[in-house]
Amino acid sequence: MICLMPALAWCDEEIRIDTAAPHHPFPHFWEQMFGSGRAILSLRDSYRSDLRAVKQITDFKYMRFHAIFHDEVGLYDEDKQGNPVLNFSYVDQIYDGLLENGVRPFVELSFMPSKLAVRHTVHVFKYHPVVAPPRSYTKWDALISAFASHLIERYGIDEVAQWYFEVWNEPNLDFWAGTPSQGSYFTLYEHTAKALKSVNTRLRVGGPSTAQAAWVTPFIRHMREVHAPVDFVSTHVYANDSAENVFATHEKIPRSEMVCRAAQKVHDEVRSSSSPALPIIWSEYNATYLNEPGVTDSAFMGPWLANTIRRCDGLSEMMSYWSFSDVFEEQGVVRHPFYGGYGLIAAGGIPKPAFNAFKVLHGLGEERLDNPSEHALVTRRADGSLAMALWNYVEPRKSGVPSTITLRLPPGMAPVAQVQRVDEQHGDVAGTYAGMGAPASPTRAQLMQLKNAALLPPVQTLPITNNQLSVTLPPNGLAIVEIAFAH
Repeated sequence: MICLMPALAWCDEEIRIDTAAPHHPFPHFWEQMFGSGRAILSLRDSYRSDLRAVKQITDFKYMRFHAIFHDEVGLYDEDKQGNPVLNFSYVDQIYDGLLENGVRPFVELSFMPSKLAVRHTVHVFKYHPVVAPPRSYTKWDALISAFASHLIERYGIDEVAQWYFEVWNEPNLDFWAGTPSQGSYFTLYEHTAKALKSVNTRLRVGGPSTAQAAWVTPFIRHMREVHAPVDFVSTHVYANDSAENVFATHEKIPRSEMVCRAAQKVHDEVRSSSSPALPIIWSEYNATYLNEPGVTDSAFMGPWLANTIRRCDGLSEMMSYWSFSDVFEEQGVVRHPFYGGYGLIAAGGIPKPAFNAFKVLHGLGEERLDNPSEHALVTRRADGSLAMALWNYVEPRKSGVPSTITLRLPPGMAPVAQVQRVDEQHGDVAGTYAGMGAPASPTRAQLMQLKNAALLPPVQTLPITNNQLSVTLPPNGLAIVEIAFAH
């Protein structure tokens, strides 16, 4: 029974674990891909160090970033006669760096090289990407074809066929200056997709890569009408997006529900379309698109992630958390470690609670057992042991109380459980950082102290009595409970 208290977290719950309950594969869709800042940042040692750290705890497969066509990458130029001149030096270093670390590119084809743009319209981001359409679709098509041909020549079609190619980024916002926005983007997509497929039909291409779960139905319909290839649908949503923008309603949708309600909307749109089997990829999602330290830098992310995984299971092929690292400069150079950046790792290589949440959630099993609880996710591993996520979700800026979850277990379980926690007292550096005066530029010694404070404590062992186990969670606490069967 859940005890609800006004403006507070729920109190206690008893959950019956039934190993004979209906079950289904659980493919860890939430940790297959991560997003990051623009392409050129991937050449930095700090970026690659953070990449290796996140790869170690999640074994993620794909990385997405903006602006592989930005002038700073040096891919596209023109001579005095206006003939294209291509230079793949940095492109090769960028993709080599991913592949050497066991991560494949999810290639966002953006933004416009300045000499190819119809006009010099730039986005407000610090690196000022050009967001205008091409002045010549003949030259754009040739660029896409040459880009794809080079990748296949360098890495082989068997490798590149496992990548994804996504056309542009959020064309329904100010990342695209074509007019009308939807119609001109559809033209860009049609040209790009056909140019890619002209090089090799095994290349995977998709879109519309929109913000706020937009344009999916008209995108599929239009591309079917013009016979443009679509291998997957991609779109974005953030938990603080408005119902007006995502659903065209005036609801007040809580942060705990927005992402997966949007996922259900897009899932239903695709399944009812003329291409119902298209894979759905959320190539950006997070609990906020703002810089909110009380959200992305805090222990809140553990319960929010766990609840999102529970609700979104079965609604998409992959979901890409934006982003894996605070080596990130859209608003300018990072001024201090904890500013509400989107990453799992703060500037200086300091793991946040979100990093530890992904680390412990990676321990969930490969099979999900159905359970009605809104505060638990029950999974089974290949060896038959159980791995369960339990959490005490409290909205940001709301007060909460500790909660106790009692698990009623089937007979035959081992006499003890292993419990790993992420909360304000476990794997959260906020207290340590505040205690040292919240320095904008921590010294090397302080960085080491912060990294040590971010380490998860040893796994806790709790006894199981009369086939029952009780776990008490503080506000915004997350726990992973592992229980084996007795031999």
